[in-house]
Amino acid sequence: MTHTIQPSNPETTPAPEATDIPATPATGVAAAAAAAAAVPAALKRRIPKYSDLAPLMQFKKPEFSKEARLKRASTVWELRDIAKRRTPQAPFDYTDGAAEAEITLRRAREAFLDIEFRPGILRNVSSIDLSTDILGKSSRLPVGIAPTGFTRMMQSEGEYAGSQAAEAAGIPYTLSTMGTASIEDVAAAAPNGRNWFQLYLWTDRDRSLELIERAAKAGNDTLMVTVDTAVAGARLRDVRNGMTIPPALTLKTVLDASYRPAWWFNFLTHEPLTFASLSRYTGTVADLINSMFDPTLTFEDLDWLRETWKGKLVVKGIQTVDDARKVVDHGADGIVLSNHGGRQLDRAPIPFHLLPEVSQALKADNSKAAIMLDTGIMSGADIIAALALGADFTLIGRAYLYGLMAGGRAGVDRVLQILEKDMARTMALLGVSSISELTPEHVRILGK
Repeated sequence: MTHTIQPSNPETTPAPEATDIPATPATGVAAAAAAAAAVPAALKRRIPKYSDLAPLMQFKKPEFSKEARLKRASTVWELRDIAKRRTPQAPFDYTDGAAEAEITLRRAREAFLDIEFRPGILRNVSSIDLSTDILGKSSRLPVGIAPTGFTRMMQSEGEYAGSQAAEAAGIPYTLSTMGTASIEDVAAAAPNGRNWFQLYLWTDRDRSLELIERAAKAGNDTLMVTVDTAVAGARLRDVRNGMTIPPALTLKTVLDASYRPAWWFNFLTHEPLTFASLSRYTGTVADLINSMFDPTLTFEDLDWLRETWKGKLVVKGIQTVDDARKVVDHGADGIVLSNHGGRQLDRAPIPFHLLPEVSQALKADNSKAAIMLDTGIMSGADIIAALALGADFTLIGRAYLYGLMAGGRAGVDRVLQILEKDMARTMALLGVSSISELTPEHVRILGK
């Protein structure tokens, strides 16, 4: 069946009904008015009143105090920026730098970035417990302060600030053999703190033995022997800066001091820098370092130390699974997976990458030795990742020194506050409320 369309005839086509007539201008204005009436009052344009603007114009008074400066820092990296502005180049680079091309340090920090956290949900995390046991005693946080040399060169409060901040935080503090405060003075400055002592085991056993006896007498319950310094690493920043101990007043350092007056004022008005624990020995700095970095050490020397020291013994500088097992067999109560902060052998193994394998190996041996880790830690999330992958405890060196350079004791306190807040938040978001709940299932190393 077909349909034929006929052309319309104007004379016979009926007029359209009223509803088919296009809207007149008057009708459009009415529609616009109706639409405007439908707009919520809060979205209608109006001229602002002063009473509306006043609450928005309460400008904060600028604060330039040390406390305000430190409070504004919300990460260790931001404290590092403050430290760099306030510290002369030579001491800052001594802290910040590493050996040769600094590949190891860069890789150590990147290792903590190249992970994926795997959170659990619908867990009660209203209360987070960051305490843990390490070497027979409780620590309020799963992190302690690592041994650092020449610390009062970075900022005049030095080891005193570190030990007192650790005491207040309820964590261990480790004094270096090459520290600028003596064993006895640190013990007096933090009498209620848990103080450990780090030792370079010298060929001259009399020197080593005297330090061991002094550490025991001062109440140190743990001796940490460093074993990755057969010779000194090539720390090229120090070479380029002409680093000396104490810092020399060259034309370059005078110019550097011109816009860092606070550091120089503190440096010049406090007791001169010395190796405080070695004050009775004479000789140059180079002589002392050469006598501390002994290339002849063997496991037999570790046996001697185990027989001599009656407290907890920790070996720092472990970089292979085999060596971890060996030092435990030779009597170590704990190990520190460490490449000396990248300051010895460049391209050395990364402690964080080594951690799972060492943890599995020692567990297979039914070892009760504590596994600690340092190098590259710059946040509380880094610490939680290390604990999840098998570490019992962690140590911070540079991170603590950045805080020290940024603001003395208050700066170290701020570092520990930042790390504690980071750790608590990370654990809550992972769905765990205590350190013991962390497992390797919470962390995946990307690319593996």
